[in-house]
Amino acid sequence: MLSVDRLRTLHAIAAHGSLNGAAEALHVTSSAVSQQLSKLEREVGQSLVERNGRGVRLTEAARILVEHTGQILSLVQQAEAAVESHRGEIVGTLELSSFASGARGLVTPALALLAQAHPKLRVHLSELEPDDSIPAVARGDSDIALAVDWEGSPIALPKSMVKAPIMVDVADVALPASHPLAHRELLELDEVVAEPWISWGKGSICHDWLEGVLRARGIEPTIAHSVEEHQTKLTMIAAGLGAAVMPRLGLGPVPEGVRLVPVQPALVRQVFAFWRKDAARRPAITAAVRKLREAAAEHG
Repeated sequence: MLSVDRLRTLHAIAAHGSLNGAAEALHVTSSAVSQQLSKLEREVGQSLVERNGRGVRLTEAARILVEHTGQILSLVQQAEAAVESHRGEIVGTLELSSFASGARGLVTPALALLAQAHPKLRVHLSELEPDDSIPAVARGDSDIALAVDWEGSPIALPKSMVKAPIMVDVADVALPASHPLAHRELLELDEVVAEPWISWGKGSICHDWLEGVLRARGIEPTIAHSVEEHQTKLTMIAAGLGAAVMPRLGLGPVPEGVRLVPVQPALVRQVFAFWRKDAARRPAITAAVRKLREAAAEHG
């Protein structure tokens, strides 16, 4: 009989293209992945991977197994959810992923609340943007993930997933303290639309949203810099290198040389959690959503 754990290992190798990538996703060593793979090859009596540069390529036998493994893991997850629900206890391991500012400002306090309420539940956090967290949830590498829908630019989830709102987050425009408009209590977005902008990484959901918002005001945006890390953006703004949209969630310390000014129309994003439908009965997921909402309420 084929081992589910070994099939899960092969599934991770297929998803990540290498033994090291699979080991990182499964939180084990590369040698453990190699051992599981060797045992699975002995069970099926065929080679399952071939070397391909720094990674590996699946053989035809492996592709057949992986095709069935997705269905097997889904059934296993449904069975685990049913057993957990029947037992009524919140135990085991929960894999949670989140975008960076959500991990900093929302997930961290939620994990503390979860640990207090359910000490037998172990939660592992991975920082992932939606482009990575959606496939991670689809593969089963993450049980639940946190993402954002910017107003007017929702993220499309696969039909196999469900979502739940957690909180609404508002963003301000960050300006150098020396900027002529930095003293204002409220700005019209049109007043700053022509500024040089410090955006998120090119091709990211947030970067595309920002370009869309600025173009909707009738101007081709000037993206002076593309930076992911919030504190780096704030340091650049303090140096007079541009303006940026700064969500309030997980913002952290603001340098002396930066002023945060609300704008109208307001720049709003909806923070939501999502997970696979076949895991919806897991009490651990329900508990995580509840504590994320409690942490959001405390955040205000």
